[in-house]
Parts: sequence; structure tokens; C-alpha cells
Amino acid sequence: MKQNNVTALATSVVCLLPIIFGLLLWDQLPDQLIIHWDAAGEPNGYVPKAIGVFGLPFLMCGLNLFLQFGLRTDPKIENASKTLVLLSKWIIPVLTLILMPVTLFASMGVEIPVQVIVPIFLGVLLIAIGNYLPKSKQSYTVGIRLPWTLNSEENWNRTHHLAGYLWIFGGVLLLLCAFLPAVWFLPVLVILMILVAGIPFVYSYSLYRKGV
Repeated sequence: MKQNNVTALATSVVCLLPIIFGLLLWDQLPDQLIIHWDAAGEPNGYVPKAIGVFGLPFLMCGLNLFLQFGLRTDPKIENASKTLVLLSKWIIPVLTLILMPVTLFASMGVEIPVQVIVPIFLGVLLIAIGNYLPKSKQSYTVGIRLPWTLNSEENWNRTHHLAGYLWIFGGVLLLLCAFLPAVWFLPVLVILMILVAGIPFVYSYSLYRKGV
């Protein structure tokens, strides 16, 4: 319990750290900050400076605390891969530390290769998760939580074994996407969603129909 409290506090502090960075750059920042880019890496979404500097870190902190609460109250969390649990606890703080400087510097006119950074980050994340999915047993917060996987341990194990390979393959696709023209990102993303979400869903349901 104490360790969970320390982790929740530490991750929340990390989520809020970019506020300090934003305050240091405050006078150099424009009135509108970039928060979204299209598939070609062109900015297409903006928010007022105050919301970008203060609101985004607090939003990420809130999402982090919600996730920490879910992990903390999962009665089956001991079944999950410890590495996946640790990754789940720190993914939002790490993401905040990456995205906030990108947002601030890009808004200041610095050329940031978002179309390279995003696929690399997501690719590495998918490969890491895919490597540990087969090792994660039934839980309510970590893994592919479908009605059929939660109903049957064998269904869970088979689905996660397949999903592990698919997520690793999808991660490799994203890594390759970082070195291709930006126009490739959207098609690869569609293929990726089919791989990591659609196929395990259909496979798990087909096992259920067979009585697994």
C-alpha cells in the first residue's frame, strides 16, 4: 500500500514537472500553443498558452491518478506481468515528459520531426508490451480485457500469446514508418489497429464459440 502511494505521488510529480519548463519559456511562447499534428506532421490544433502550460500537465496528472487507482484496486493485479504493471504506471508520466517539450518548442518555431518521434515512441512501446503480453495472466486492468478472455483462463492465455506476436510486429511496422514518407503513417496506423485490436478480438471470440 505504501509503495503504491509513493508511486502515485512520484508519477504525479513527473506529470507536473513540465509546468516549470513552461514557466521558464513563458515569455518566448506564442499566445497559441500547438497540441496536434496531422498525419503529415503539420500542426492543425492549438490551445491558449495558459491551457497548454498548466492545463495539459494537470490533465495528464488526472489521467495518471485514474490509472493508478485502477491498478491499485484490481483484485487480480498480482496475476499481471510485473513489467507490464510497471510500464502501465509510468507510461503517462513518460509520455508527458516527451510531448510537453515537443509542444513548447514546436510552438516557438523549432523544427520538431513529430512524424518521426511519434512512430518511434509508439513502436518501441508496442514491442515492449507485446513481449510481455503472453506472460500476463488474467487481470481487470492489464491485458486484453474482453468478456471471453476474462471468462476463461485458457482463452486469455491463447489470445495473449497471439497478441504478443502481433503487437511486436505492429511495433516494428511503426518503427519502419518513422523512416518512410509521412503519407505512409495513416495507412500503417490502420493496418496496426487491425493487427493489435481486431485480430485478437476475433480470435478470442472464435475460441469462445468453440467452448474455450
